[in-house]
Amino acid sequence: MNTLLQFSDVHLQYQNGQNLTEVIRGINFSINQNERLAIVGKSGSGKTSLLMLMAGLEKPTLGSIKFQNQELTSYSEDQLTDFRKKNIGIVFQSFYLIPSYTALENVALSLEINFQKNALVQAEEILTDLGLKDRLYHFPSQLSGGEQQRVAIARAIINKPELILADEPTGNLDEDNSQVIADLLFNVSQKYQKSLCLVTHDLELANKCDRLMKIDNGTII
Repeated sequence: MNTLLQFSDVHLQYQNGQNLTEVIRGINFSINQNERLAIVGKSGSGKTSLLMLMAGLEKPTLGSIKFQNQELTSYSEDQLTDFRKKNIGIVFQSFYLIPSYTALENVALSLEINFQKNALVQAEEILTDLGLKDRLYHFPSQLSGGEQQRVAIARAIINKPELILADEPTGNLDEDNSQVIADLLFNVSQKYQKSLCLVTHDLELANKCDRLMKIDNGTII
């Protein structure tokens, strides 16, 4: 199986005046192509920081992060932005939809910023696949939490990124919607044969992944 993402002795530190806080402490791990990995751990353990490093939204203080054998730590901010557009889809606990855009426009925007044609047609297709055919022209305020999260998933995957990152994607949803959203994420990952990295407190959800990794105090245990 081919390695998609490789962390080697990665550290992440924050300097605040005289105080140095080490959030990630020498982590080594990899994600394979078409693999579903769950990262679990208590609040403040470093899960979200790890996700931000994977997405190129944070740069490590020390260590190496390679994506398809390309060293991300040497990338400029512009290169990292381009890398994210092409390779990473992120689903957050909070939906972060643009309130003045319809569901269709929120999803199409991901294609438009990449200068792709037929953005609205593609957005309609993927929203229909996710069961939102009747909600295309609704604004976020007119959608339920589960529907908003489906729009967020559609936005994250419309470019067919190699790696889907999901940070507590069911954290703001009730039990029924949580199950629907979890199933959608796994189905999308398998349908397009893309890797999925899921950060969650939900062990039942985590155990559906191919592999589970526990993090505590910035280290893998």
